[in-house]
Amino acid sequence: MANVASWLRHSRCQRQFLGVQWRQAVWQQQPTSPPCIRAISTQLPIQDASAETDLIEPVQIPFQGITHARTVPATPSYFSREPQFNDLYIRLSNLLTKYHHLPTVSPNQAPPVPWTKLLEIRSQMGEPVKASHYAKVMRLAKRLNIIEPTLRPVEVKLALQDISRDIDPFANVPHPISIDKFGRAIGVGKRKESTARAFVVEGTGEVLVNGKTLSEAFGRVHDRESAVWALTATERLDKYNVWVLVEGGGTTGQAEAITLAVAKALLVHEPALKPALRKAGCITRDPRTVERKKHGRVKARKMPAWVKR
Repeated sequence: MANVASWLRHSRCQRQFLGVQWRQAVWQQQPTSPPCIRAISTQLPIQDASAETDLIEPVQIPFQGITHARTVPATPSYFSREPQFNDLYIRLSNLLTKYHHLPTVSPNQAPPVPWTKLLEIRSQMGEPVKASHYAKVMRLAKRLNIIEPTLRPVEVKLALQDISRDIDPFANVPHPISIDKFGRAIGVGKRKESTARAFVVEGTGEVLVNGKTLSEAFGRVHDRESAVWALTATERLDKYNVWVLVEGGGTTGQAEAITLAVAKALLVHEPALKPALRKAGCITRDPRTVERKKHGRVKARKMPAWVKR
């Protein structure tokens, strides 16, 4: 049985080997014919190809080979708190660095410029500009403004126009105070939140504040002395009558506003008293204001004595 099995196995292997060789031989003997493939030509005729290529413009695809990209800000100050104001500061700084060698004139001889106020800059730019930053820009602008006007470059003029108001500085002249037909001179004074109008006329020394005497209007002696300090310093207390209308603020602010108003009206009657009033400090406007109260404090700076927990 083992011999019969081995014979069958050998005969099967030979038959498979001969069958493969026979099929390969028959395939090689058969003539090869090209396959019947129907092709459609998409090329245009030669005479129309040049005209068509003239009408077709090559399309350029941008950003080829770029894997990462981000938007570039328009200015270096884009991500800052005050981008427009910072750009203005950088612009003025570059101009000063570029033209600092030009000859200058004294500040008194420089052309007057009506500078834009801090509140106007905040409203125009829509940014919370700090007062200290505004002061830095004003220092740069005033330094550029004292450059010799005949040698001032055009870009400096344009930069200064951007931070100036559109008004005529020469037309902004205070109106002179005159004496009316009743012999009165009207002066206006301000201090803190108080505003006072004083009517000064030659008389016997009567002083009324909102229809009240000094002792009724002001309880403190210091406030009474401040109200008539312009008359006391010039020894004119018994020569003029004063009628005052005052509003706003507290008693101290009202008394100091009256001082300025009376001094202005007194100068109309006697202009020669200006040196004495200036020395006494009566014709200078006090620009100080009350500091605002802060959160968590008793007043502007005072801290509470103890905190309840």
